[in-house]
Amino acid sequence: MPGRIAVLSDVHGNLTAFEAVLADIEERGITRVFNLGDVVGKGPRGSAAIALTRERCEVTVRGNWDTFIARDEAQLWPAAQWTHDELSAADREWLLALPNAHDLVISGQHVRFFHASQEHEFHRVSYHHTDEQFRAMFTNTEFTGFGPAPSVVGYGDIHGTYLEVDLGLTLFNAGSVGNPLDAPGAPYVILEGEIDSSEPGDTAGVSITFVRVPYDVESEIAIARDLGMPDVEPYALELRDQLYRGSALPPQSSPT
Repeated sequence: MPGRIAVLSDVHGNLTAFEAVLADIEERGITRVFNLGDVVGKGPRGSAAIALTRERCEVTVRGNWDTFIARDEAQLWPAAQWTHDELSAADREWLLALPNAHDLVISGQHVRFFHASQEHEFHRVSYHHTDEQFRAMFTNTEFTGFGPAPSVVGYGDIHGTYLEVDLGLTLFNAGSVGNPLDAPGAPYVILEGEIDSSEPGDTAGVSITFVRVPYDVESEIAIARDLGMPDVEPYALELRDQLYRGSALPPQSSPT
């Protein structure tokens, strides 16, 4: 039957933005929410973001920050160690147990979700990719599993939304709810079609709609400061001006 799925990514412990996006999703009457990873890291409330993800997201895949923050080993810099220590042991166990990818069928098209690429959660594919990289995103690997190859792929990681259609394949990036580097506001994507149906149905494939939700950036920054999170000022610059640690580089060229 016709249905809608909200797809979001890269909450990064920004509970203020996450709650605003979930409220917008609820107002639209959408009940299915998929999370493409990086629930934690960068922002101050990783444990609360995990709790809300577990409550509201039907599917969550593992991101690169989820992996290295959850590992029981010394972190490379103080802010990452602070984020690790803010999580409970149960939080870290949950993050490490998240799946690599998730597949389903919408309007007869196989759709696949992962955090960064078909290789692994640390393998980045930017907006400025090659044709070979584009085609590779739709292939099966040990990381994704070997089910039917997808014709639609959604991912996160690069903190910038985009949509590309070529060779009968559709690739979209859901952007970052908690740390967008492309424009102000917290983005997410709505997919619409015949959910879990191998028949095309009455719709012409999968509808993809991008949404961007305003939220109280200054409130989020104040919370981070009150909680004593390290590197608050670089974090504030990212939220206010979409500049990665003060860099003027576009998000596709910056580590995220």
